[in-house]
Amino acid sequence: MTNPSDHVLIFDTTLRDGEQSPGATMTHDEKLEIAEMLDEMGVDIIEAGFPIASEGDFAAVSEIAERSKNSVICGLSRANFKDIDRCAEAVRKAAKPRIHTFIGTSPLHRAIPNLTQDEMADLIHETVSHARNLVDNVQWSPMDATRTEHDYLCRVIEIAIKAGATTINIPDTVGYTAPRESADLIRMLIERVPGADEIVFATHCHNDLGMATANALAAVEAGARQIECTINGLGERAGNTALEEVVMALKVRNDIMPYSTSIDTTKIMNISRRVAQVSGFAVQYNKAIVGKNAFAHESGIHQDGMLKNPENFEIMRPEDIGLAGTSLPLGKHSGRAALKAKLNDLGFDVGDNQLKDVFVRFKELADTKKEVFDEDIVALMTDGTDDANDQLQVKSLRVVAGTEEKNTADLTMTVNGVEHKVSSEGDGPVDAAFNCVKMIFPHEARLQLYQVHAVTEGTDAQATVSVRMEENGKIVTGQSSHTDTILASVRAYVNALNNLITRREKTKPEGV
Repeated sequence: MTNPSDHVLIFDTTLRDGEQSPGATMTHDEKLEIAEMLDEMGVDIIEAGFPIASEGDFAAVSEIAERSKNSVICGLSRANFKDIDRCAEAVRKAAKPRIHTFIGTSPLHRAIPNLTQDEMADLIHETVSHARNLVDNVQWSPMDATRTEHDYLCRVIEIAIKAGATTINIPDTVGYTAPRESADLIRMLIERVPGADEIVFATHCHNDLGMATANALAAVEAGARQIECTINGLGERAGNTALEEVVMALKVRNDIMPYSTSIDTTKIMNISRRVAQVSGFAVQYNKAIVGKNAFAHESGIHQDGMLKNPENFEIMRPEDIGLAGTSLPLGKHSGRAALKAKLNDLGFDVGDNQLKDVFVRFKELADTKKEVFDEDIVALMTDGTDDANDQLQVKSLRVVAGTEEKNTADLTMTVNGVEHKVSSEGDGPVDAAFNCVKMIFPHEARLQLYQVHAVTEGTDAQATVSVRMEENGKIVTGQSSHTDTILASVRAYVNALNNLITRREKTKPEGV
């Protein structure tokens, strides 16, 4: 085996590959917050960003490197000296810095820089050697490794090892591989590449065919000892291997996969929800481990079985990922202590200032609903509206709708603190309200998705509205929840525009 230990290193790339998911751009402070959570939960390596991509990415990687207490802090760089130098500068204050450099090695990717096999091999030797002269911990990736000729893949991996790479990552960049192929590839490399027993093999799987987690675990069984993953599987296209899935699979099936990790699984739900909030990508209800329905049982047979013994239908405990096993009903008479206890039960760790803000919104909701469910509380916490620093903020909204009058909206909104009031008509109340927003903040962004779903049952249920917008190839999302569906719609729309303002200032080259 590449590593005689049974320990599997967890390499989280939520802040790099995850943020490359269209619309998932995070602010500087959000990146620092997520990095701190990853560090505290025991992630071995945090890929904090792509330092050459922008000044913002460089600043975030640098500050994460300086603040991190436990994790190796890694930055990504392409195969050129400028990228590598910038990456080294960003991670230099980390207690344990790493440079991750990559180049596409498959025939399709070799054609992009128009390099021959020999020319690319020379470039790999030069750039990995340069990186190793700057830091002791160097990771190298042959992008699109799973579609690279085996003989050439072995050749360039040997070159990277001799040049000083300590970790060799094998990316399934397009998510094409099946589990058996994933395992066979790792076994082949370990057997054929000189020096393979002196380094760690890693696996980076995309989920285009829904096999990322299976491919990652198959690679581990074949000898890989590092899994690259993201929270909630966030990432390019269909996403990446999900951290929560591989970690819990190793925990639950330790009988057939006797490998350990450093992850504190009780922190999984908390960080899953926070990443969903800051990225704007809601977790699907039936998502493994962290989905709303992962521990829900509706059928009579399942409910009866659960009452007799939870192990009848649950292979892990809610407590294992940070969920409470009991329920604490909340209503308009509940106080802050009860709300904070419920938030803790649901995996949210809030400070006094955040609790004060959530409590105000909780009371507003409780006054409009007979019963406040867990899902309502989660919706309050994941509501992406009206941050104090947002350039655009909704102040008030009035709509008129029906069959007898024109659909109209009156909107008061601030732009950089300046208040604007407008009125507009539309094909419906939502259209009228959105037209008001466009009058106050003109833009060319195209609405790609407008989606409404009820958080709970009943006519008094909160509606969670999600929107996706596109402007010149930039895709952003917005989300908001409220018992007033029209207000939630406008807030989600404005939330997306605020994200677009942030995104306009940032560009990023493609990565692994």
